[in-house]
Amino acid sequence: MAVKDRDRFSTATRIKLLGEQTAARVYRSQTKRQARRSRLTGRAALLALVLCTLIVALAYPMRQYVSQRAEIADLEREKQQASERVEQLRDLKARWQDDSYAEQQIRQRLHYVLPGETGYVVIDPDAAKQSRADLGATDRPWYTNVWDGVDKSDASHR
Repeated sequence: MAVKDRDRFSTATRIKLLGEQTAARVYRSQTKRQARRSRLTGRAALLALVLCTLIVALAYPMRQYVSQRAEIADLEREKQQASERVEQLRDLKARWQDDSYAEQQIRQRLHYVLPGETGYVVIDPDAAKQSRADLGATDRPWYTNVWDGVDKSDASHR
């Protein structure tokens, strides 16, 4: 035992023990520092900055691209509608080239009759009264509107 106690107090043993304790403290402080240190390294921060810059730089051109694609789709739809309208007008023009269609439209719209025929226009009295009552300011002749205005202004002074 004496050898063991004497060894415990020897300089080499104490230096060795101090070295081990110091090494343990340094190791503990390094692991604490590593645990405290953020996982965001300089490279990761630079990568994040570059990605954010790219996103901001590409946002406006992408918005323009999407709006232009929408505008192209609208123009194509208008072109389709215009071509359908042209087709309808061509059909109408071809119908008007036919004499029987033109005669039918003239008789119907202008109330024309052929020589020797008698033309009749049947008017429903109730519908006529209703149409006169429904006449608005735009449906009546202009002079009626003027006289109505004069009558209203004259009636308000009495």
